[in-house]
Amino acid sequence: MEKGNFKGMLPLVIFLVLYMFTGLSTGSFENMPLMIGISIACAVALMMNKKDDKKSFDEKVTIFCKGAGDHTLILMVIIFMLAGAFYGVANAMHAVDSVSNLGLSILPSNMILPGIFLIACLLSFAMGTSMGTVAALAPIAIDIAEKTGSNVALLCGIVVGGAMFGDNLSFISDTTIAATRTQEVTMKSKFKANILIVLPAVLVNVIILALQPIDTSAITGGTYSYNLVNILPYLLVIVLSLVGINVINVMTLGVMSGLVIGLLHGDFGLTGFMKTIHEGMMGMQDMAVIAILVGGLVAVMKYLGGIDWLLYNLTKGVKTKRGAEFSIAALVSLIDIATTNNTISIIAAGPLARGIADRFNISRSRTASILDLFSSAFNGLLPYAGQLLVVGGLAGVSPVSIMPYNWYSMLMIAAGCVSILLQIPTIKDERDVRTEEAEASDIQLEETKEVDTIN
Repeated sequence: MEKGNFKGMLPLVIFLVLYMFTGLSTGSFENMPLMIGISIACAVALMMNKKDDKKSFDEKVTIFCKGAGDHTLILMVIIFMLAGAFYGVANAMHAVDSVSNLGLSILPSNMILPGIFLIACLLSFAMGTSMGTVAALAPIAIDIAEKTGSNVALLCGIVVGGAMFGDNLSFISDTTIAATRTQEVTMKSKFKANILIVLPAVLVNVIILALQPIDTSAITGGTYSYNLVNILPYLLVIVLSLVGINVINVMTLGVMSGLVIGLLHGDFGLTGFMKTIHEGMMGMQDMAVIAILVGGLVAVMKYLGGIDWLLYNLTKGVKTKRGAEFSIAALVSLIDIATTNNTISIIAAGPLARGIADRFNISRSRTASILDLFSSAFNGLLPYAGQLLVVGGLAGVSPVSIMPYNWYSMLMIAAGCVSILLQIPTIKDERDVRTEEAEASDIQLEETKEVDTIN
């Protein structure tokens, strides 16, 4: 492997320093828009040159455009847009309210805390957005805390933990889309690998929450209205994804089912439906453009030798799959800590992770799971990330006070580390199966040739 050159990492370093400095100096990381920061990094990269292979500005722009226009990235953008459209339609036809209220209506009074966590898991899995889950469920959790005299920071931490469950696993989550597209695996194979890693964390968290004392007398007997028909688009997306239908077809069918139900219930007219889709897509616009810019930036950094330098230094002391997986986890976690955006951290780390995975023969599905799991877990624990900032603002408490109660994100990290240490579960994706079949075919061909030679 080529050693590369640290000089090629400077655009990314400048972006991270600028982003962190702006956030810390102004007291809010939202004051440095990610798109502006990435654009500055791209400009720096295009002004740089490789010492032994100087190119003109036009040639570097061509390299940038080829990286930005990579088929994997463009497919990711299309899926982002469809996911935004689906979320917009589902929200307009009250599917989100139905999912939340269904969970609250069937919740036993002695299971309030674990129930809130499971509702957050269900809601975030259906919605595909941790921020949307926090905004929808946090007011309910805060109200429960006030009525029961419970620690409001605890309830907020439970909601954020459940929100990160769906952010990590949902078929329409932007992190899932980014992880599967950068590793070129199906959502079904990534989900199978991912759910087996985090399931112990879910069970342990439910048990811990069930043991927490809480006075439920003030909130029993409440009535929550919901319509099971409104939940059908979510069920359709989940079932079709698990079956293995192409994600574009799944998203399209989800949007169309939401259209039919919304029109029948009078939630919107045809014109209103089109506006709702547009608004949903606009909500994903920034993420789509940033993904394209990051693709171009990575291509120029590769030309400058930065990617080779990072891969070399990440893996020079690594000799096992276990070490390689820890290096992938560390890479995506550090980028997430710096950018407070788990999707961007996956997009940035994805190509590097794919190179490490191929070198150490790690399943692409497992690689996608590691990227998504660690980035989502750390994002739920950062007091300056959006999730804790939003729920802290709604509850009127410091995000730092909520952080220690997000037990699920901590358990996710622990479960991920145990999975890497023990190398479990062992799930082979389609690429691994095809490789093994090809190897078996080659062996059989060689044996046949030997027999023919002997004869």
